[in-house]
Amino acid sequence: MVSYMTNLLTEKEALHLVTRYMDRINTTTPTQEIIDRGDIPILNGFKVKPGKVSDSVFGGYHGNPLLNTGDGTPIRLMFRTNRISTHDIKRGEIPFKDQVLAYNHNFMRKLVEPAIGTSQFEIPGLQMNSTVIAAENLNTIMVEMVLRDYMARSTTSTSLFVHYQNGERVFCGHKLGKGWVANQKLPYLMDTPSTKAERDQSVPPEYLFEHGICTPDEYIQIRNGAIEAYGRVAGFLESKGIILVDTKTEHGRNRDGSIVSQDELYTMDSSRFWLDDDYEASMKEGRDPVSYSKQFARDMSQGDKGYTPEQQRIIAVRYIMGIQNLTGQTFEPDIRDRDKRIAADTNFILGYLMM
Repeated sequence: MVSYMTNLLTEKEALHLVTRYMDRINTTTPTQEIIDRGDIPILNGFKVKPGKVSDSVFGGYHGNPLLNTGDGTPIRLMFRTNRISTHDIKRGEIPFKDQVLAYNHNFMRKLVEPAIGTSQFEIPGLQMNSTVIAAENLNTIMVEMVLRDYMARSTTSTSLFVHYQNGERVFCGHKLGKGWVANQKLPYLMDTPSTKAERDQSVPPEYLFEHGICTPDEYIQIRNGAIEAYGRVAGFLESKGIILVDTKTEHGRNRDGSIVSQDELYTMDSSRFWLDDDYEASMKEGRDPVSYSKQFARDMSQGDKGYTPEQQRIIAVRYIMGIQNLTGQTFEPDIRDRDKRIAADTNFILGYLMM
């Protein structure tokens, strides 16, 4: 890791950093190629399951051998990439996005783990911005627990704002008031679960019970833990002048039958954050508050097009400034090529877990 300065990077310094390393975005080695060429000997012959913005390796997937810890716990490896997707369309890559979100997730995970647990293994000596995440391969519960404290303006089909604009006055079992406006604070923190499917749906809890996704008792456990976690993060961010607007968390059952969180937690891709000092002015002026979330990237999306190099730089800088504001820590990137980082960290992780 290379430290560029002792204080937080300015936007100008962040832009210089991004511009300097833009060319590496176009020379990224695919995760499957890193494995196929033997850089990670334990994974020889394994097949990668690609996702929108990350790749995964599961033991047993498509003929993969079993991949277990020394005590027999099944392992899932997730490899973050710089890919960005909005409105279910892949729009290219953003410099340093993988490391920003990795640090973001790990920082927040430590805040919320007492409330919602974690499937992730703690690897001593692994950097917070490592883009390889090793976790127990859970039995996933096919629901996203979405919590909303504000009716944020959004264009996604599962959002409260879109449903309200379409005239609906009951959302996920919650009765909505008259005359609500974009970005207003809600009367209480709302649990608005969404299904995990090819096409996600915002649904009332009863839908989950009727379709066998989870039981009422499991839902209460997930919801209550998520609300406690939300309070922990909101309280932390309040001291930094940042509003936690909404978030989504995912959950699964581990080998002991306990329900714990999985995948990313309170990142700029899974949550919305607003600058508190700007909120009141934005409401008076009828505009959106200054935001540290993926929404700014969605707003730059046009049809099925990808981002221009200039847009890539703008989005990358916003991510960097966002992580610094959320954590109060200087962004210190690992400037090694992705294939070297992936191979070194994966070998280190598996060497520790499989002892």
